[in-house]
Amino acid sequence: QVQLGESGGGSVQTGDSLRLSCAASGRAFSRYMMAWFRQTPGAEREFVAVLDRIGVSTYYADSVKGRFTISRDNARNMVYLQMNNLKPEDTATYYCAGLDRRDPMIDYGDAKEYRYWGQGTQVTVST
Repeated sequence: QVQLGESGGGSVQTGDSLRLSCAASGRAFSRYMMAWFRQTPGAEREFVAVLDRIGVSTYYADSVKGRFTISRDNARNMVYLQMNNLKPEDTATYYCAGLDRRDPMIDYGDAKEYRYWGQGTQVTVST
């Protein structure tokens, strides 16, 4: 089991950058696929990015591709989301999520696949 906690959110202006961090506690962090999702009030949780267990393979939502970068440091039990060239439509609560199930049929873009979640960190981008 792993516990997750996000930090690094804030209020910025269009074009600015932010780096979100997600600290994981518990054993065997490298067992977990890690992802970032975001959510706005009244909307479903939206996939942002996912990273494999060793930090090599990544996949991004089209809306953030080329602007956001997901990374991890397994020695420190940390996951990061570097967000550049932020836009007002990036405004949301950002959550990190983890899953340890191994199944070729997993849809990594589906929030329901993830068992472990942080409490979220708010990102607000103004014009």
